[in-house]
Amino acid sequence: MGTFAEIADERRALAELMSGLTGEQRATQSLCSLWSVHDVVAHLVVPLVVSTPTFVRAMLVCRGNFDRANVRLAREQARRPFAELVEVLRDKADSRFTPPGLGPEAPLTDLLVHGLDIRWPLGLPRDIPEERVRTSLSFLTAAPAGGLVAKGTLSGLRFEADDIDWASGSGPSVRGRADALLLAITGRSAALGHLSGDGVPTLRSRLV
Repeated sequence: MGTFAEIADERRALAELMSGLTGEQRATQSLCSLWSVHDVVAHLVVPLVVSTPTFVRAMLVCRGNFDRANVRLAREQARRPFAELVEVLRDKADSRFTPPGLGPEAPLTDLLVHGLDIRWPLGLPRDIPEERVRTSLSFLTAAPAGGLVAKGTLSGLRFEADDIDWASGSGPSVRGRADALLLAITGRSAALGHLSGDGVPTLRSRLV
């Protein structure tokens, strides 16, 4: 299965999961500090419905800050009914949008990470297909990673998955399941308790 097909599969699977959530679950705080589950789904819909001119205008309003523009556009989409957002995610699952200068690994990684942002607080575990999570971990530990990894987070550390064959970097080790590594690398401190190794204290100091 190619990466774009994997992206489509991830979107459809997430839409199916989201369609069964209660109102309380939709309002649950995700692992993203500013966003509820509803807001995260709105963020994932943004590249599927927002035109390039609209995004450019948002960038101008936010003085060229990509992250602020992204938050602004997600907030606008979050005003839509949750069921409508889920349908967009399902209906436009085959979209081949990629951020400027990046390949399909970027949207795949965005989906995997934000899927975990939703699942972990709701207690909805999932085994991510090994090839997909390996692709995303390798993407995140390469430079650049599309702004998903804060500068300095990975410096001087070795990350090792203990459930799949993957490792990257050199220095004190940070070990754990691939999904926990995916979250920690992208700045989610909630994953720290699921990691081990002599590099964890250093990583903790960078995330909190």
